Amino acid sequence: MRKILKFVAPVLVLAAGVGSVMVLAAAKEAPEKTEEVARPISLYVDEVRAENVVLSVRTQGEVRPKTEIDLVPQVAGRIISISDSFAEGAGFEPGEALIQIEDFDYQLTVTSAEARLAEAKVKLEQEMADARIKRKQWQDWVKDGEPTPLALNQPQVAEAQAKLRAAEADLDNAKLNLSRTQIKVPFKGRVLERTAGIGQYVTVGAKLGRVFATDKVEVRLPLTDRQLSELTLPIGFVASGENAPKVRLHASLGGNEHVWQGRIVRTHASVDQQTRLMYAVAEVQDPYGKTSEYGMPLAVGLFVAADIQGVQPQSALVMPRDALRSEDKVYVIKDDKLEIRTVDVLSTSADQVIVTAGVVAGEKVVTSPVRGAHDGMAAVPITRSAKNDLDSASR
Repeated sequence: MRKILKFVAPVLVLAAGVGSVMVLAAAKEAPEKTEEVARPISLYVDEVRAENVVLSVRTQGEVRPKTEIDLVPQVAGRIISISDSFAEGAGFEPGEALIQIEDFDYQLTVTSAEARLAEAKVKLEQEMADARIKRKQWQDWVKDGEPTPLALNQPQVAEAQAKLRAAEADLDNAKLNLSRTQIKVPFKGRVLERTAGIGQYVTVGAKLGRVFATDKVEVRLPLTDRQLSELTLPIGFVASGENAPKVRLHASLGGNEHVWQGRIVRTHASVDQQTRLMYAVAEVQDPYGKTSEYGMPLAVGLFVAADIQGVQPQSALVMPRDALRSEDKVYVIKDDKLEIRTVDVLSTSADQVIVTAGVVAGEKVVTSPVRGAHDGMAAVPITRSAKNDLDSASR
């Protein structure tokens, strides 16, 4: 019996202890659960502004002469002199004789034409005198009826008049060929290429060189469809007066940035079939006279960047460039909640982005980086003025 009690007693004590603990645990109230509130994130914001903006686009192109021609003779002969102005890179004035072709044969032709003209004049005077005599004879001797044209020498007079006109035309042609022995161009320009030399015999149409006018140059600028819409330029546009968009052309030469001003005078009436781009043509007046700040002319063949300014202002919404995220998204804080929106981007630059839809003027867009952004995320906006105050206080 003692052995049984010795074994059972500890078991009974342990069971009683466990029961007491369970009763106490059941009687104790469960702890109150508290939900953890998400901590709002502070983000720098900037206000969306509604503005009438004039957009500009950047492109690039090569400077080309507006007028460029091959220099060819209209008469044949041996070259006896070449002007110093007819050298590659040299300039010349309008009407300056660049090349002189031997003109002795053409002077002889003029002399012969003058002799034939004098002969034709004498022949005409003789026929007209004969016509007056025959009319007088008819009136004195015949008196009755009407004389025939042949009786009055009229066909002979008409023939003499025709020969006189032909002689005058021959003389004009001879003088014209004589003048063509001096090769000139009617504009101020420069020489691109020279392929002729003194003593060379040239034929009609032979290429002697290539020259271009310096009164105007053009720059052919490629534009995408989006850039064309930003400038509100139609295909086939032709400028008239002040509606020509301004163009700022610039290039880096000799360690300096050179700038020239021009205007868009037209756009091509077709799309390039290979590149699918459209082209606008910028024109610059007097490129060798109106130089850049450092005295550099806008030389033909120079590759330049171009900033084209639009003409018509457009209503748009402007915000800092930092506000635009990937896939044309922006973050807007409204009622201390973050909203992710998609905007219609009209134009972007290094400093700002211009949109037409997706946000409203006066809304606050986030300009600081955000990790794990999602709709409805708690956020506290910090304006730019508050940011500046914080920066001043930290100093």
